[in-house]
This record gives sequence, structure tokens and C-alpha cells, in this order.
Amino acid sequence: MLRTRLNDALKESMRAKDARAVSTLRMVLAGLKDRDIAARPRGVTDGVDDGEIMSMLQTLIKQRNESATMYEQGGRPELAQQEREEIAVIERFLPKQMTEEEVQAAIAAIVAELGASSIKDMGKVMAELKTRHAGEMDFAKVGPLVKQRLSAG
Repeated sequence: MLRTRLNDALKESMRAKDARAVSTLRMVLAGLKDRDIAARPRGVTDGVDDGEIMSMLQTLIKQRNESATMYEQGGRPELAQQEREEIAVIERFLPKQMTEEEVQAAIAAIVAELGASSIKDMGKVMAELKTRHAGEMDFAKVGPLVKQRLSAG
């Protein structure tokens, strides 16, 4: 599904002569092809699933945010702008990110549902969050929130 949307968007961007979108989508699809090839030894012959694609897209956004910050610190605002434009293209394929309040509510619901009461349960809580909310939250930021919730618990 997501793979099809990426390919369709590339074709549409080529028709619209949107150079930034074309180059960004080609880069995303090349990364996807690399992941597909890397997954073959694990027995995945028809390409990686949407969850892994979303994870890859989030990684690409994180990398671009870091690059943009470095470019700004280095006095290269035009390169930082280019990174931000690429982020905008990639974000079109991810679900809307949850707000801080929505993330806290999701954590509370899963902690209650699983009966999680200590740090020992953190792995179960994180796994369930990733299953239900893949692409909707930044798990690097969610981990400390879960830890805090279970410590206070």
C-alpha cells in the first residue's frame, strides 16, 4: 500500500516537474530497494511491510532534521532549507503525528490494559505502542515517558 503510494507520487511529481519531490522520492525508493534486498535472507521475497517502510521514513526525517540543524549552525541556510523541503515530501507518507497529550493518553491506556506496574514491563508496553501507533509517534521520545510513567507507577 505505502510502496504503491510512493511510486504513484514519484510519477505524479515527474509529471508536475517538481524536482525536489522527484529527487527525494527517488532517494526513498532506492532506500526501500536496499531494505528489500537486505530482507531476502530472512525469507522476505515480496518486499518489506508498511511498518518497516514507515520506520525507514521516520529515520530519513530524523537524519534530515539533524542535517538541517548542522547546516544552520554552519551558516548554510540554503542547504538547511533543502533538507526541510525533503522532510515535507517524506512527511506526506506518514500518519499525522500524535500530540503530547495523545501520546500520554496512549501510554496510560496501554499501561492500564497490560497491568504494567514496574520498569520490568517497559518492553511489553513499548512493543504494544509500536504495534498500535507505528508512524504516529517518535519512539525515541516515548521511551523516557513510558519509563517515567512506570517509575511513578
